[in-house]
Amino acid sequence: MQKSKSVYQLKITLKESQPHIWRRILVPENITLSTLHLILQDVLGWQDYHLHQFIINEQYYGEPDDEFDQTEILKEAKYRLNKFVSGEKFKFTYEYDFGDGWQYAVLVEKILPREKDVLYPICVGGKRACPPEDVGGVWGYEEFLNAIANPKHEEHDHFLSWVGGKFDPETFSADEINQLWREKGLDI
Repeated sequence: MQKSKSVYQLKITLKESQPHIWRRILVPENITLSTLHLILQDVLGWQDYHLHQFIINEQYYGEPDDEFDQTEILKEAKYRLNKFVSGEKFKFTYEYDFGDGWQYAVLVEKILPREKDVLYPICVGGKRACPPEDVGGVWGYEEFLNAIANPKHEEHDHFLSWVGGKFDPETFSADEINQLWREKGLDI
């Protein structure tokens, strides 16, 4: 695949989160939706345990699954992001774990020239830790945060044990994400 001439600056925001949980990344314009999914899994701190889909211009893209054939889902590996993006401020949805119902608004904030000798993707910002996988959606996450903040809550010890003993909802490090991508050898 030929290197792209442009990169998209994407802002990914968890819908219905208060305060907002978001990430800002730079990705090549010609990235496939399947590769974008893997990048989003990394930047959101998830392990790709569940089904997902992109909703772009009212069409669904993902990995078709015979068990879940309620809507037509086109195979995401066949589509590149620049096929859809009409310019800056273009929006679409990334949905992950249909049981928990995580929905992220994805906004193309800027279209920038690709810099020579820069490895992409790059995480350039973000706020707050993403919820742990399988916590039960936005409302389950709120209950989780209440429980870990209150040592007297009946689920306090259970939830802390479940996430490895500690969880800071305010923590996020773009540097850690970028280091992960360099260790994986990502250069798209």
